[in-house]
Amino acid sequence: PEVKQITRHICVEGWSAIGSWSGTPLRDFLKLVGADTSAKYVWFRCAEGYTSPLDMPTALHPQTQMTFKFDDKILSRAYGYPMKIRVPTKLGFKNPKYVVSMEVTNDYKGGYWEDQGYNSFSGS
Repeated sequence: PEVKQITRHICVEGWSAIGSWSGTPLRDFLKLVGADTSAKYVWFRCAEGYTSPLDMPTALHPQTQMTFKFDDKILSRAYGYPMKIRVPTKLGFKNPKYVVSMEVTNDYKGGYWEDQGYNSFSGS
């Protein structure tokens, strides 16, 4: 199901913005495809080689969303087309854009920002 949420995006650089995002709760998708939700992580691969991990409790949070629309319009490239993972409970760098695949795993595979020293939890 498509769900709309109005949430704040908080950037590690100090700015924030409120927006209207629409998509499918990630937890619903994971259950639909029969993913092992007892695994530790969901790991995202994005266009241009960017990667990002989410711990499973965050992936299953009701607000974590596979986002396809911003302000009732299909995501533009600037907002992460074809899909952005919207994680309102985390800082912006934990909201991967341009998602092309995801993997449910028990292995911590790091991520673009995490490999540069950023904290993987980074809750807002």
